[in-house]
Amino acid sequence: MQMLQMQLEVGVDPAEVGRARSWARSRLVGSGIGADEPVAETLLLLISELVTNAVVHTGCPAVLRMLFPAAPAAPVRVEVADTSVLPPAPRHADRDETGGRGLELVDGLADRWGWHPEGAGKQIWCEVDRAAATIALP
Repeated sequence: MQMLQMQLEVGVDPAEVGRARSWARSRLVGSGIGADEPVAETLLLLISELVTNAVVHTGCPAVLRMLFPAAPAAPVRVEVADTSVLPPAPRHADRDETGGRGLELVDGLADRWGWHPEGAGKQIWCEVDRAAATIALP
C-alpha cells in the first residue's frame, strides 16, 4: 500500500509540543483531512499527548512521524520515537492531579496503540480509523 510519510524532529523544550501540533495541523490539511473533521482533532490530541510524553517525561529529543495511506478509508498512523529505553508507563491519576492522564487519553482516543524498541530507544505509535474518528474522552 502506498503511504505518505512526514516527520519532524522535536527538541526537549516543552514549547516544542505546540510547534509539533502546529506542524501536524498543516500536514493534516495538506493530506486532505480538513481542520474541522473529527479525525483531525483526535489526531492533534494524540500528537500532543505522545510528544509531551517524549519531551517532558523522558527528557530526550524525539521524532514525530505521520503516515497517511493512499486509501482514504485506511487508518492514519502517528509515531513518536525517542532515545529513552524506558517503556511507557500508564498510570491512573487522582481526580485532583493535573497530569498523568496522557496514555489513558491515547488509549481512549486511538483505535490501536502500542510501543516497541527502536534503535537505542523506543517508538510509541497509534492509529486512528478515518471513517470512525470522533472525540470521545474517557
